[in-house]
Amino acid sequence: MLGELKDTEIEDLLKNQFVGRIGCHAEGVTYIVPVNYLYDGNNLLAHSAKGMKIDMMRKNPEICFEVDHIQNMNNWQCVIAWGTFEEIRDIHEKGEAMQKLLDRIMPVMDDETANPSHGFTANASDVGPELELIIYKITLSKKTGRFEKK
Repeated sequence: MLGELKDTEIEDLLKNQFVGRIGCHAEGVTYIVPVNYLYDGNNLLAHSAKGMKIDMMRKNPEICFEVDHIQNMNNWQCVIAWGTFEEIRDIHEKGEAMQKLLDRIMPVMDDETANPSHGFTANASDVGPELELIIYKITLSKKTGRFEKK
């Protein structure tokens, strides 16, 4: 059976997953890339190194986000959301966002010696102007979801 997810199911999927895909578009180019994220009920929080995704979102902050949970080809859920990119520049807000991301992502790292990428550190206090780590939020304006269950 195919169907639409209820609002509560959309919220649950966004909150319970760790990896989603951001689609951005600038200067005639569309780019889709997986990202680690945290959903706080209003915004997506994520981190990145400098690169194509950040350059494109700075030029055009309107993005599309996709997250899914696929058990098999007949049992899955998918959420598509639209929102606006905003880089977090305030050092205190950046530190708070970094700590939330660390608290969410570090427990699911595969190996106890694994280190997050892109300058992610185990201590939020390490985030500062000298660390090449971009923390950003996506304020979601629209969300929709679908599922198949057999």
